Amino acid sequence: MTFNSSRRSFLTKSALAGVFAGSALSSFGQGLETAVERTPMSSKPSDLKITDIRCGYIRNGHSLFVKLHTNQGIWGCGEAVDATPGTYHLVKMMGQRIKGKSPLNVHRLFEDVRRSGFFEGAQAGMYVSVLSAVETALWDLVGKALGLPVYQLLGGKFRDRIRVYCDTGTYRDNDKSPDNFAKSATDAVKMGFNAVKYDIDERDDPNKYDLYNWTASPGELERMYNQIAAVRKAVGPKIDICVDMHGRYDVTTGRRVAKMMEPLNLLFLEEPIPAENAEAYRQIREASNTPICAGENHYLGHGFRRLLEIGAVDIIMPDLQKAGGLGEAQRIANLANLYYVPFAPHMVASYLGAMASSHVCASVPNFLILEWQIYFHEDPMFKEIVTFDGPMVKDGFIPLSEKPGIGVEINEEGMKKYAPKDVPFFV
Repeated sequence: MTFNSSRRSFLTKSALAGVFAGSALSSFGQGLETAVERTPMSSKPSDLKITDIRCGYIRNGHSLFVKLHTNQGIWGCGEAVDATPGTYHLVKMMGQRIKGKSPLNVHRLFEDVRRSGFFEGAQAGMYVSVLSAVETALWDLVGKALGLPVYQLLGGKFRDRIRVYCDTGTYRDNDKSPDNFAKSATDAVKMGFNAVKYDIDERDDPNKYDLYNWTASPGELERMYNQIAAVRKAVGPKIDICVDMHGRYDVTTGRRVAKMMEPLNLLFLEEPIPAENAEAYRQIREASNTPICAGENHYLGHGFRRLLEIGAVDIIMPDLQKAGGLGEAQRIANLANLYYVPFAPHMVASYLGAMASSHVCASVPNFLILEWQIYFHEDPMFKEIVTFDGPMVKDGFIPLSEKPGIGVEINEEGMKKYAPKDVPFFV
């Protein structure tokens, strides 16, 4: 407390000293004092040490939440998705590797954990997904310790609100008719969204040749076009439409769909083929004017290098809850910016993940749009498992939090009833 008081005194006196006088100078001094007052320190920041890591899961283990604790009672929250079932002991192992260290060295700790896992799968998959949650929690913790929002730690912001597209969730509907697609689109627009997304891969489409053949039949192609054409007709020319194929087709189909969709003026066609082959993506991109987007299943900056080098995609969409965390996401966005490629993150997390992603989106110049899920409006779980201030989304934009850290907290009590059985819960 003595350190905090002396630093406050020094900053205030320094701001008020000198040759300038008047109200502007007075306000400047008060601003510095207010910033210091916001810093919730019980001792020097350099004395902050990580003491424990705890975690919990929902969605049958496909959503991981971690909490980093410190010797000063400050904690940080992070989230990972998809590649997380069965990773409890991996979380605890990473926790042991950073225990006793200062959380202020986020990049250094990230590298420590990544390099220590070179022979444990640290190139992709579960290892990187769990590391994404840990790294995000570090940023949240540091922001709280210093009284700053995460975007400020990342270098500041280019924008105050984050534009989102609404994934309408029609993949869950039994009704796959064009009319139902059109209705869901108009419903989303009425909610204030100016961009929507649809999945057109249908495992149970009766027109499929078989479950393993990745070539779409003429009947499948007709169904795909009619669904999205109905959306375009319903919303008009000024609403953006995104289309997802979930990597379930081949190059032939990807080319045909991209060309077929040209009159519908898509914002992008997402992952028509699996993630692994950048050269195959380039074949699709070169065959059509429809923008091609990929990145949901790429990891770290290394995973995006080849895509960008050979011009394989028009837009990149890393999932920030599994690609390596917030610092790595900013590096990926900055790498894409060198190639003048927009950054449009994938997002299937909770509101904690959505806001964490928003801080990165605010911090880079080439941000295009962020994914938003209709389940935030339909499933009460997503309001119960976190705590936050203000509306989640307003008029198709996420208001960027100005609170220290991410600005969204894990609600362990709310999450408990959704936790999978026989899996440790925040211990």
